[in-house]
Amino acid sequence: MQYVSTAAFLLTLYSDILRNSTQKLKCYGGSVDYQEILHFAKSQVDYILGSNPMNMSYLVGYGRKYPTRVHHRGASMVPYRESMGFIGCTQGFDLWYGREEPNPNVVVGAVVGGPDCQDNFMDQRGNYMQTEACTYNTAPLVGVFAKLLQMEDQKR
Repeated sequence: MQYVSTAAFLLTLYSDILRNSTQKLKCYGGSVDYQEILHFAKSQVDYILGSNPMNMSYLVGYGRKYPTRVHHRGASMVPYRESMGFIGCTQGFDLWYGREEPNPNVVVGAVVGGPDCQDNFMDQRGNYMQTEACTYNTAPLVGVFAKLLQMEDQKR
């Protein structure tokens, strides 16, 4: 998702540049206006949020279906106040990492790596390529969401 979220962010910015300059993007097959670019960026956000072949939101905690076995130490282990035992690196791995159960903690708002090139997604903690939550997946969406919110506010 890092490429999808970053591309959506950059397209959102570029659509503003085109709108403010009253220009269009000239392509080999024609030209594209700012609205079409923004619409495409929004379609990519919709994909991240669940409009995809898996019908899964890759934004953890959003929608009815999202990753529940995020590759994230804090999400994978119960809080100390529940277990009251020492949990070092070894214990964390041995006791929690390999469990099949969903994570006891939900990392709400994190975007995971996402599906493979054929839109398959295996929600397994050890599948870090697809289930690791990274800031470079999530951060660009903040800008896109800000733009979409601004557009909604302008409609009112």
